[in-house]
Amino acid sequence: MPGDLGHEKRALRAELRERRRNLTSTERQAAAAGVTARLIELAEQHGISSASCYLSANDEPDTRGFLAWARRRGIRVLLPISREDGLLDWAVAGDEDAEDIGLFGLPEPVGELLAPTAINDVDLIIVPAAAVDESGMRLGWGRGYFDKTLGSMERCPPVYAVVFDSEVLPEVPRERHDQAVDGAVSPSRTVRFSPSAG
Repeated sequence: MPGDLGHEKRALRAELRERRRNLTSTERQAAAAGVTARLIELAEQHGISSASCYLSANDEPDTRGFLAWARRRGIRVLLPISREDGLLDWAVAGDEDAEDIGLFGLPEPVGELLAPTAINDVDLIIVPAAAVDESGMRLGWGRGYFDKTLGSMERCPPVYAVVFDSEVLPEVPRERHDQAVDGAVSPSRTVRFSPSAG
């Protein structure tokens, strides 16, 4: 069964990746504006002073507008840096947009490294996803970094996945280690799942 699930996940990820690559620049710009507006709205509703987010790659819904807004507001944002042992270090988003390419060819911040436990102090967690289903189950990209991080937290603040509108699905394949999220932010809406999601 786990082998079948793994195959199902890989096939779905490939389909979603292909859909993302086929988006036009106009569609991407509209999505970026929508995601920025939804994330700002979410941050204001939660009255946050800190958050964790990520630097979006080219094919991902754009988080950079939100990061710029958070910087102007004085909100402390932690950005992930992948480690070879499967854990995430963190760096505080700075005034300058210094970036590097990380382990998996994804953009990562340049700055002082904070330990994996630094995320324990944030008010809101914003994570990437390939898709999210209507129960709140998140399908990641297969490396398990965020599942491991969320699964190890004693007191987890609200967690929202960022996806395109078509990526909130009726159901995604689920394995035991997969972590549910509290909601999903897409260009046109914010979806909240029941607290018992997953």
